[in-house]
Amino acid sequence: MTQRFGTDGVRGVANEDLVPELALALARSAAASLLPRGGRVIVGRDSRTSGPMLEAALAAGFSSAGIDVGLAGIIPTPAISFLIKDEGADLGAVLSASHNPPEDNGIKFFGKDGQKLSVEEEERVESALGLDWPPARGIGRIETIDVAATRYAAFLTGTIESDDVDLSGLTLVVDCAYGATGPIAPRVFRHLGAHVIELHTETDGTRINVGCGSTHLDSVREAVLRQHADLGIAFDGDGDRVLLVSSHGQTIDGDHVIGIAATHRARRGGLRPPLVVTTVLSNLGLEHFLRDRGIGTIRTPVGDRHVAQAMRTHGARLGGEPSGHVIFADHAPTGDGILTAVQLLEIAHEAGESLECLAAAVPLYPQSHENVPCPSMDAARAVPLEEITRRAEAKLAGRGRVILRPSGTQPMVRVFVEAEERKLADTVCQEAARAVAASLPR
Repeated sequence: MTQRFGTDGVRGVANEDLVPELALALARSAAASLLPRGGRVIVGRDSRTSGPMLEAALAAGFSSAGIDVGLAGIIPTPAISFLIKDEGADLGAVLSASHNPPEDNGIKFFGKDGQKLSVEEEERVESALGLDWPPARGIGRIETIDVAATRYAAFLTGTIESDDVDLSGLTLVVDCAYGATGPIAPRVFRHLGAHVIELHTETDGTRINVGCGSTHLDSVREAVLRQHADLGIAFDGDGDRVLLVSSHGQTIDGDHVIGIAATHRARRGGLRPPLVVTTVLSNLGLEHFLRDRGIGTIRTPVGDRHVAQAMRTHGARLGGEPSGHVIFADHAPTGDGILTAVQLLEIAHEAGESLECLAAAVPLYPQSHENVPCPSMDAARAVPLEEITRRAEAKLAGRGRVILRPSGTQPMVRVFVEAEERKLADTVCQEAARAVAASLPR
C-alpha cells in the first residue's frame, strides 16, 4: 500500500490523489482505530473548491462508523483545536493543504487534546485502510456547529492579558490569502481598535495562496508602503502561520517572533523553563541572541508537530518555525496565525515600541532558500543529498550551515544555506540547487 500520511497529514491534488473515496476510507479507519467506542468529531475546512466535496465524504465516513460529526465550515485550522476542547469532542479533522496551491487539498487529524496525531496514531489509521470492519451499531448524526467562527474569534481576543490594550491609531493591512482567516482576522483586529485595510479576505478557493498571503509577501508589502500603514499581517490559506511586514517593508518572520516573545516573557518571569523550541531551519542568530539572555534553544526536525512534541517533552511554553508557525502553549496547543499576531501586538503595546524596532533587536544571519521541482516525491527522496551537502559545506568552510531535504508535502527538494555573508549564502545555495537539479532523472 502506498504511504498516505506525510509530514502534515494526507495531501495531494484533489480528485486525483485525494479522492472522495479516500476521504471516506480515512474517516472510517480513523473511527475504527481511534474511536472504537464511538464519539464525536469536529470537521473544518479552508476555502478550496474541493472542500465541500471532501467534507461530505469525510462526514459520511465518520457517520457510517457510528461517529457524530460537527461541521464547523470554513474556519482556520487552529480553530479546530479550540473547538475540540470547547465542544468536548474526541477528534478533529481539517480539510486543507495549508500554503499549497488551489488544486491541492489535504486531511489532518487532531486528537482530544487539540494536538495533531502522533506518527504512531497516523500509522494506526493507515494500517486500518482497506480492512473490512463490521457495520456500526448506529449511524452518527451530522450537525452544523453554531457560530463556530464567532466563538473562536472571542477566544482569540480573550487571550489579551493586559487591561488597557487599545490598538486605535494603528493601521493594519491584513492579507488572508483568500483563505480561512478572511471572515475572522479583520474582525478580531477591529475589535481591538485597529484600523484594518483588508487584502485578499474573500474566501475564494480558486485563488487561495495565489500570489498572496504569507508565502507571497510582495502584495502586502506594497499595500503597507502605499497606504503608509503601521504593519502588514499575512496569513497562509488555513491560518496556522503568519508573517508580518513593518511600516518600512521589512519582513518579520517566525524567528523574529520567537525572539520578541521569548525575551518579553522572560522579563516578566513568564518563561519557565527559560527555553524555546525551534527547528533546524531557525536562524543561528536567534539562538545566539537568546543564549546571551539566558534562554536555551532546542532544535527539532522541520514541522510544527515536531516542535509541539518537543515542547511537551521539555515543558517549553514557546516554540515555532521561521515560516511563521508559532506555538504559544499558554493559550493553544498548536500554531495559530491570528493568535500569534494578537500576542505580538499586545507585546508591542506593553513595550511602547513598534514591532519593527522590537524585531531589529533580534539579529539574524543571512539565509538563502531554493526549491528544486522534482518529477515525483520518490525522485525527490532519491537525490544524493548527503553528497551534495558535503560539497556545499566545504565551500562554506565553517562559516555557515547547509540543509537539504525533500519536501514532505510537495515533489521538490528544499535547499537552505545560512552564512555570515549574504553573497556567500546565495552563491552556495544556487550551486547546491543546480547540483540537485542535475541529479534528477531526465
